[in-house]
Amino acid sequence: MSTYVLVHGAWHTGAEFEPVAAAIRKAGHVVHTPTIRGNRPGDRKDSGLAEAIQSIADYLAEHNLSDIVLVGHSYGGMVITGVADAAANRIRRLVYWNAFVPDNGECLNDMVPPHYRGLFDAIHAERGDGSVVLPFPIWRDAFINDADLETAQRAYDKLNPHPLKTFQDKIALRTNPAEMPIAKSYVNCTEDTAMPHSLPWHPRLSEKLGLFRLVQVPGSHELCFSNPERLAQAFLDAGRD
Repeated sequence: MSTYVLVHGAWHTGAEFEPVAAAIRKAGHVVHTPTIRGNRPGDRKDSGLAEAIQSIADYLAEHNLSDIVLVGHSYGGMVITGVADAAANRIRRLVYWNAFVPDNGECLNDMVPPHYRGLFDAIHAERGDGSVVLPFPIWRDAFINDADLETAQRAYDKLNPHPLKTFQDKIALRTNPAEMPIAKSYVNCTEDTAMPHSLPWHPRLSEKLGLFRLVQVPGSHELCFSNPERLAQAFLDAGRD
């Protein structure tokens, strides 16, 4: 039996990981699905990356979790990297699912195409509360392209505005991921076009982990909605010893 902590991506909460968690629990494991600060109901939308990282580090400490498999999705890769740097003694393996892998001094925006940065800046200026949202056409075609329209809309309706500052803040690490002694895995959904395939998740970002286990699975950036059982199996393959 292992303990998995699933850390969601931008615009999500931990609740969206529950169908995946249920499948992992069915296989006999313990699973936690915390929500990062900035995405919890009622959270201010001007919080930054350090606060997001601290919220998950605090969750691990408050629940006295150790020897865990810490999974991060997309933006969650920024968070789990920071948590691993601060609390390596609690983690057995890091698993990045189509996730950003930062080195010291990098921000998420350093790893996305310029057109995303421009879009997010414009939406942020229009909203005026520190947050950014994802337009549905981008969600439909780039993020959840493996689902029918009904599933895509139902999933989109669960999303919440995300603090833009977490994309802009540069991470402060004592050790870059490639030099971290923690075991690492990368789960790559092969139909994920949230990042264009000219700037791919794998190997562009995965290779920043140094030595890692690669698990590839058919599906989109939001496989947690379109096929949670398949994603759960990928996490089990990525998290095994």
